[in-house]
Amino acid sequence: MTTIQETSTPREAGGPTGHWRRMRIWAGAHAVDDFYQGLVPAAVPYFVLQRDFSYVQASGLALAATLGSALPQVPIGLLADRFRLRWMSPLGVSLAGIGAGLSGLTPSYPLVFALLLMAGVGVAMFHPPAGRDARRAAGGSATAMSYFAAGGSVGFFVAPALVTPALDSLGMGATALFIPPAVLMGFVLLRHHNRTSDTAVKKGQRQGKDRPGRFAALTAVEVVRSTISTGLNTFISLYWIRHLEASSGLGGLALTLALGGGVAGTLLGGRLADHFGMVRTVQIGNAAMLPALWLMLICDDKYVALPLALLVGLISNIPFAVLIKLGQDYLPSRPGTAAGVTLGLAMSAGGLFMPLLGIIATHYGPRGALAVLATVPVLAMLLSAFLREPVQDEPVPAEDTPLTAP
Repeated sequence: MTTIQETSTPREAGGPTGHWRRMRIWAGAHAVDDFYQGLVPAAVPYFVLQRDFSYVQASGLALAATLGSALPQVPIGLLADRFRLRWMSPLGVSLAGIGAGLSGLTPSYPLVFALLLMAGVGVAMFHPPAGRDARRAAGGSATAMSYFAAGGSVGFFVAPALVTPALDSLGMGATALFIPPAVLMGFVLLRHHNRTSDTAVKKGQRQGKDRPGRFAALTAVEVVRSTISTGLNTFISLYWIRHLEASSGLGGLALTLALGGGVAGTLLGGRLADHFGMVRTVQIGNAAMLPALWLMLICDDKYVALPLALLVGLISNIPFAVLIKLGQDYLPSRPGTAAGVTLGLAMSAGGLFMPLLGIIATHYGPRGALAVLATVPVLAMLLSAFLREPVQDEPVPAEDTPLTAP
């Protein structure tokens, strides 16, 4: 029954219920996996406040998670395009939870760094094979793909809502409470893979002409957007706490609202893309980020600014799911590699700039770091002008492109 649902086309299951039925396993797994990416920015203020880590050290923790999740993405994606690798996405989500969950149990900065690096590697192991299989389940629908992408946004959204009160009440060691969901989802995902036949996988395999030049432009857009989102997630709580003089709970709420807006923005982007085109949706989302960010920064009331944090999250995530699908359409013969880059490498690459933002925050406070980020959408707007709607090629017969299952 599961196999039939996953390999059906949008025409066979085109409504919202049909989309959800085909994507629910992948949306749920993505939510659990990205919960642990959301745990890192939610926990960073507590490493500063409870462990006396500096801003530069706090930014280094974001860098650790980024390095682990970014560097292995391309080779894992290449492997995912060649082999089935049933075990990789279940192991990845489990490893992400274990690393992130153990990070709060040690006072040693190098060990915290290493554990978050391990969590990032787990994220890297999940995204390429999961993105490949989610594309197969979604067919040609951007709306269906937005369910998978929104799963990750839900994980980010839920993380601060759960992590902030836990760390407030129980201290840093409470991160260990979040290990079991990762192990459980790894088990569920492994069982789901074992129920999916190789025949169904081959039938879902689609190929066409790759367009690496356009994919390179899309990757550049992703890197710019990743810098904005990673910086926003890292510093928005500290901005509320240090600049707006709010409590740590209110700072966590600001982050939660921004990430919650991201869920709505991701789903909205998929629907807009199916109606108005993927490239136009990306361009509109990038352009709207500029006024949204500055509107939040010019508001000095810690309560009035909360809805603006929600607005920033919504607008900034409109292109999210669209870019994932667009990237796989630009590289139709390598969906795992495309997912590894768009969901992993490019989306994580923004963390490489976090130490620089940490230095800016050290001298000018969290507001200074966010003010720098508020100018970056201009670059995303310029780069997105090079994107074009993909040309639909005829699918290559499945028997010509077998997917090996070791």
